[in-house]
Parts: sequence; C-alpha cells; structure tokens
Amino acid sequence: MTASTPSSVHNTPSGDDAVRRVPDTRRSGSGPGAPRRGWFTALLRRLHFFAGLLVGPFILVAALSGALYALTPSLERVMYAHEVTATSTLVGMPLADQVEAAEAYVGGGASPVAVRPAPAPGDTTRVLFADEALPESTTRAIFVDPATAEIRGDLPAYGTSGALPLRHWISDLHRSLHLGEPGRLYSELAASWLGIVSLAGLGLWIGRFVRSRRGRRDLLRPNRAHRGYRKLSGWHSAVGIWVVLGAVFLAATGITWSASAGAHVSDLRAAIGEGTPALTTSLGAEAEAGGEHAGHGGGAHADTPGAADPATFDAVLAVAKRVNVNTGDVEIRPPAAVGDAWVVQEVHRSFPTEVDAVAIDASTLHVTDRVDFADYPLLAKLSRWGVDLHMGTLFGLVNQLVLFALAIGIAALVVWGYAMWWNRRPTRGLASAPARGALRGAPWWGIGAVLVVAVAIGLFLPLVGYTLAAFVVLDVLLGLRARRRSGARRPTV
Repeated sequence: MTASTPSSVHNTPSGDDAVRRVPDTRRSGSGPGAPRRGWFTALLRRLHFFAGLLVGPFILVAALSGALYALTPSLERVMYAHEVTATSTLVGMPLADQVEAAEAYVGGGASPVAVRPAPAPGDTTRVLFADEALPESTTRAIFVDPATAEIRGDLPAYGTSGALPLRHWISDLHRSLHLGEPGRLYSELAASWLGIVSLAGLGLWIGRFVRSRRGRRDLLRPNRAHRGYRKLSGWHSAVGIWVVLGAVFLAATGITWSASAGAHVSDLRAAIGEGTPALTTSLGAEAEAGGEHAGHGGGAHADTPGAADPATFDAVLAVAKRVNVNTGDVEIRPPAAVGDAWVVQEVHRSFPTEVDAVAIDASTLHVTDRVDFADYPLLAKLSRWGVDLHMGTLFGLVNQLVLFALAIGIAALVVWGYAMWWNRRPTRGLASAPARGALRGAPWWGIGAVLVVAVAIGLFLPLVGYTLAAFVVLDVLLGLRARRRSGARRPTV
C-alpha cells in the first residue's frame, strides 16, 4: 500500500480474491461525456501499480541498505572499539601534546586540518590530516589516548559525521551503490517516488476503509485466516498503513541529499529566508594584506597557512567554551588560508542538538563571528533534526532500531507487492494492470488539477518528471495495443 509496492490494492470491499478490473461506469450526469465517479481512485490505483512495478527494485535496494546503515553508529563503536576507546578515564593531556604525538606519528611535517577532542572520559581524540591518496571529503584520522598520548589507531574518516570505514562503505552503498555521482540517480529516483507512491497507497487504503462495512480491522492488522491473494493483500495493507508516515518522512529527508531535487530544496529555503546560517571566517582585508598577524600568537604560519601551532588548539577551545561551546563533541579547524579565522564547531547531533560555532582570530584570541543553533530559522532547525533522525543519531539506539524496523517494513511491502502481482497472473503471461481510462472519466477541473500537480512535481523532482513521462508513453502504447486487439475505434487514455 505504500511506495514500495508495485501492486495495486483494489480488492472488493468484502475481501474476495477476485480483482476488480472493470472500471466504474456510474456517472454523476447523463450522456457519454459525463464525468464518472471514482475516477481519482482509479488514477491512484494505476499510478500506484505502474510506479511500484517499475521503481520497486530501486526502493527495495534503498530500503535494505538503509536498514543496514541504521545500525552502523552502534556497530561502529563495537568494530572499532580499540581505536575509539582510551586506556583510562583520567584527565587528558593538553591538546597540544596530543596533536604533537599525532604529527610525529604521521611524519613528513604534516599538520592537522582538524581536531576532535575526546568527547567524554574514556574516549580518544581524533587528529585529522589531509591525505591526497584518500577519496574526496575523506581525512586520515589518528586516534590518540588523551591520558597518555598513545596512538590507538589510524583510519580514514569521512565527512562531517566522521564516519569510519564500515559506516562509510554502507553509506556509499545506500547513497550511490558505489558507482559515484551517476549512482546517486538511483537513490534520488527511489526517494522521489517513495513518497509519491506511499501517498497514493494511503489514498487507496482510505478509500477501502471508508467503503468497507466489514473487515475494517483486517485493514489494520493481517487476518491470519486468509490465504492466497487475500493473505498477501492483507499483510500489504496492514503493514503499509503503519509505515506510510515513516516512508514519507524518509522520502522527504532523503531528497535533501539528492543532486537535482536537493538543490531545489536549498534554493527554496534560501528564497524564503529559512536557510542554514553560515559562519563568517574571513578576518578582513588587513589580515589578508598584512600576513604577519596570521602567524603571530600561535596562529597559522604566514608562509604555510595550513600549518598550525599545536598550542593554539587549546587556546581557541578555551575561548570558545566561554562563548557558546558547551558540549564535548567539538571540532577545531585551523585556518585554511591566510586571513581566515580558526573555527570551533559543535558536532553533537543527538538531542538536544548542539551545533553552535564560533570564529576566532588566533593572533588576538578575539571572537570575530558566532552562530547559535537557537537562532536558526524554523525550517533550518527542522532540516537539521530531520537529517539527524534519518541518519539514526538524533535519539541514539532507539532511533536506530525504529529506522531498521521501518526500512525492513518498506522492503517487505515491495516483496508482497510483487507477490500479489505474480499471484494475479493468468495461466500464461503476466498479470494485467488495473483498468485504464481514469482521466477520460474525470471532470475538466480534475484533469486540470492533475496536470498542474504533475508538472509542478516534475519540475521540483526532475527524475519523477522523466519517469512519469515514460509511464504516460507506456500507458498510451498499452492502449494502442489494446485497441488493435479489440478493434476499438480509439484508445482510452
């Protein structure tokens, strides 16, 4: 009943195994051109069937890989326990000593691009280095015991989440099937259609619930006495109604990561003034022209902007704690160029969210800019919470288990949908699609509304627009074939 189902839910209200294939011929007026009742339900049924049938495999892969990813934050701490766990819970050494230990381990005069101090007693500090041998957005993380400055591990870490190899591999599978940018089209297609087919399935479920006088309870939980198609349909409908809101949520938040649709979301938020505030790191023309102040007082060296005095990490963190940094989950970034400020950014993504940031001039230890999550616009806050909820970090293990169950439910709906489609097939060949001719029986305003919504969705979600056009072409071709077979004068559209 939700987005992942390729089969339509259109049993008779009494639940008979027979499938209603004859379109409703009741008319609200008289004459052959009068609008027909039930045209919208028929349209939803056909959309649900074709979209689920053709896009179902993409949704199935996204659901299974997403279920696996949901558990990775917890699996990561088990698999990399040696790297992320310190030998004791004693008070840590200064960050300068830990950074120097990491620099000595890496060698070659390397200087860190960021440092993430141990967030809690018993955790290790991550000192992050750029490495040209690693993929884009990936750094080399050196894990340092805060109490002893012992090197506990050396692993690649990806992105702002700091994902370690296991989580990054599963994340890349979920996002692009390890095919790079072209592979992201699969996840965008799955996310874009997941919400649409989920809502179409919800509409079909509501219609059945309203029409049914008996068996409404079966629409909320599967009836174990049913067999065959009724059994499949019962499980499909009952599980679908419980996961439909979660499926729509995953679709909406998943779209924000997509290439084309995600850009439209960002542009829309910026246009209405609900974008995420950005921290200003430029120190101005004086710092860019002078150069000497950039290296004074432990800041970046004038000749090598990326090199940082290890002692400055302690100094800027102390300043940030007096301003707006009040959590252990912090990342400290030296300036990437002469004239830039140091940045101290909270990276605490579980609730309550802590993502405040502060820019500091290392030559004077003055704060040049700050951004507080409390001052975010409402849509920016909702976006942050939505992404973290989607990734399973907002509410910890409970969040991860709910996501896992939701993803498995969506995958099961795909499988049940295909099983229903196969169960309805004749002795030879494949099962036929739901009855055609929905728009032919719609009133003029209904046709106009459908066209406007379809165009709007296609512009905002380009992959939906392309595939929807393909569905229409396929529908027309099926109509032409039916016309030739039946000898009708013209195809129904």
